[in-house]
Amino acid sequence: MAVKIRLKRMGAKKVPFYRVVVADARSPRDGKFIESIGYYDPVATPANVKIDEEKALEWLGNGAQPTDTVKNLFSKQGIMKKFAEAKNAK
Repeated sequence: MAVKIRLKRMGAKKVPFYRVVVADARSPRDGKFIESIGYYDPVATPANVKIDEEKALEWLGNGAQPTDTVKNLFSKQGIMKKFAEAKNAK
């Protein structure tokens, strides 16, 4: 089963709000997911991002692939750097 870390769209029309979720790659964007690990609100100024770092690192370690947007969010939060350091330490 290919697992992805991606955004699930929530909120009203023209007022998007996203949850960062771990889901099977074959499931629909807003469909069933395995675990919710944070949220992203691009409408707020500045954008609100809250991600559970432990869960994100655990899923990345288990082989979950982040989408491009989620990878950028993780990079801004410093999660990708910590994951790379942990991977190189092994």
